[in-house]
Amino acid sequence: MPITPKNLFADIPDELKDELVETILQTSNLRIERIVSQGHSSPEGFWYDQADNELVVLLKGEANLRFENQPQPINMKPGDYIHIEKHVRHRVEWTVQEQETIWLAVHCD
Repeated sequence: MPITPKNLFADIPDELKDELVETILQTSNLRIERIVSQGHSSPEGFWYDQADNELVVLLKGEANLRFENQPQPINMKPGDYIHIEKHVRHRVEWTVQEQETIWLAVHCD
């Protein structure tokens, strides 16, 4: 089977009713996802509380992340990344509506 590259910025639907979450690599203790948002946010009152650690990198767009234990949200722009330790409650406050916000999320034990 030939080795061929893929592109994190390609094959994005013109309209995104829901966030697009694609696993691009998975092993027993690692999962890498491409997440595409456009005006999406976490539901009101919802907090992620994940059982694994996550490194999230914002590749394109802009977003605000809020952590339950911090009073101010964190504004994320292209190139920004943040390590979220397991069970640290967080949410996506907003992503820009005008363009896609593309994330690379790395989950590990």
